[in-house]
Amino acid sequence: MYHLYIIYSESIDQYYTGHSKNLQDRLTRHNEGKSLATKRGVPWELKFSLAFDTRSEAIRSEKWIKSMKSRDVVEEVIKGEIELKNILNG
Repeated sequence: MYHLYIIYSESIDQYYTGHSKNLQDRLTRHNEGKSLATKRGVPWELKFSLAFDTRSEAIRSEKWIKSMKSRDVVEEVIKGEIELKNILNG
């Protein structure tokens, strides 16, 4: 099982989207400052996660969100207003 996740840093008011096979371990590494991309925003809070059967599905959903380049889209995903699995299958 692979997870798409969205985390949020209040200190820098920013979201980060990623994917991982072990979500808890990945969140721990983000909060320990072990990721260059997120080190500046510690602490991070998990706002959304979605499980996929394959890594490729998780990556495709992550790339779709990042390609939108929109905070509004990220927040719509978090609120459940955008169904990622429908977008990937559509």
